[in-house]
Amino acid sequence: MLSPSHIASLRSALAAAGFTVDGVYAVLGDEAHRALSRNQTVPALRATGGGAPVETLTRLFSLQVAVPRERADAALPGLVEPLVAAGMLDASGGEVRALVDVRPYGDEGHDWWVVCDLTPGLTGALGATRPDFVLGISEASSSLAQLARREPVGRALDLGTGCGVQALHLAQHSGSVVATDVNPRALAMARLTAALNGIEVDVRDGSLYEPVAGETFDLIATNPPFVISPPDGGERLVYRDAGMPGDEMVRRVVSGAAEQLNPGGWCQVLANWAHTDGEPWTERVRSWIEPAGLDAWVLQREVADPATYVEMWLADAGLRTGTAEHAARYEAWLDYLAAQRVTGVGFGWLSLRKAGSDRPEVRVEEWTGEVAQPLAPAVSEWALAVDAVRDGDLLATHWRVARDVVQETYGPVGADDPEAIMLHKQTGVRRTRRLDTIGAGLVSTCDGDLAAGQILDALAQLLDQDAGALRERYAPLVRDLVTEGFLTA
Repeated sequence: MLSPSHIASLRSALAAAGFTVDGVYAVLGDEAHRALSRNQTVPALRATGGGAPVETLTRLFSLQVAVPRERADAALPGLVEPLVAAGMLDASGGEVRALVDVRPYGDEGHDWWVVCDLTPGLTGALGATRPDFVLGISEASSSLAQLARREPVGRALDLGTGCGVQALHLAQHSGSVVATDVNPRALAMARLTAALNGIEVDVRDGSLYEPVAGETFDLIATNPPFVISPPDGGERLVYRDAGMPGDEMVRRVVSGAAEQLNPGGWCQVLANWAHTDGEPWTERVRSWIEPAGLDAWVLQREVADPATYVEMWLADAGLRTGTAEHAARYEAWLDYLAAQRVTGVGFGWLSLRKAGSDRPEVRVEEWTGEVAQPLAPAVSEWALAVDAVRDGDLLATHWRVARDVVQETYGPVGADDPEAIMLHKQTGVRRTRRLDTIGAGLVSTCDGDLAAGQILDALAQLLDQDAGALRERYAPLVRDLVTEGFLTA
């Protein structure tokens, strides 16, 4: 364990070397950086042979190769021996090698470092991942970071913190942050990640909501161990396998969120769920949410068939295709999914809000189209839209066209009227909505001056139609345009 003084010295050394996301990118250049994203290190090794501290640290941690002891001492003055004693480095034969990763990370306003395990297979070595492996920055963690709302809050919970990356983000806009995990190595690395970045996080040991029983939060962010895997299918990887049947882990996270949230609080989850024979996935997920009385917006981003799902997670565990172990695990996993009646597995995002309404809004949908990240602002806008529709008079409200909406028309050249009128969202979920002439006329007039009902009445008079019938027919369209973000109050 590093002492506070050694942690402070390590932070100073990393910063002085320029060992940041931008600093490493500047050293590597476009080609080597792209190659490294494919786990190919040769171009990066060619770019980091000069011996500057940032090059040494990039080789040591990012490329996972041994560096000469004198270069390690220059990049980490007075720290090699303490890092060896802490189990973070190995020094022998005049060389120093990393045993854990200290990874540059950041957002638009911060340079951070995340302590995690080394990337498996980066240097060509293959083999099964250790059960208590601590995952670093991943596509999943980045997705959750872009989903989680960033409005200031009092208390936040990082449920299943892993290396502590979500806690770094939460600490920037939360009065206090609690981070939990069941993996002792993850807890140690999360504590070191927080300390290395000068951030105070209350790190606790325990599963699900047990470590925070009786406490409430304004924001919960979690990427739980959601993989649907057989309980006896080999060594369990703690960061992804909860040891629960099917998608029970996600159900417990979702169904238990209401008790842990303050009024107005949010729980945002990155997860997967089973598609089972005879049960629509939308009903399955709704059954977790609706008893809790929460507002919810669920987006399913993709679906994997059982074979694809199993192959993905076997590769994630470092099992080589063509080996006897791989074949046996593959077969057993497919048997397990079949016994659970799983026909596919959906991946996506859940945003749950404790709005305190007796008419909670639960929107469960599939969206495989384009999403403009970060999604967090769109989540906040959706909540405002739900409140406006639920608490206000839909047709008495003076709506405006959202700033990111553009209109596109299609039709034969020279035609008096377009054949199709399309609205396109440019931010968040980039939806498209096709309108008829009346719908287009309604939207084009929504500039805040007139209420939606007044606009429909004027269109009814212009088109010689019954005003009451037109209001009744187009009120659902107005509601959809508001909740989908095309119109705003």
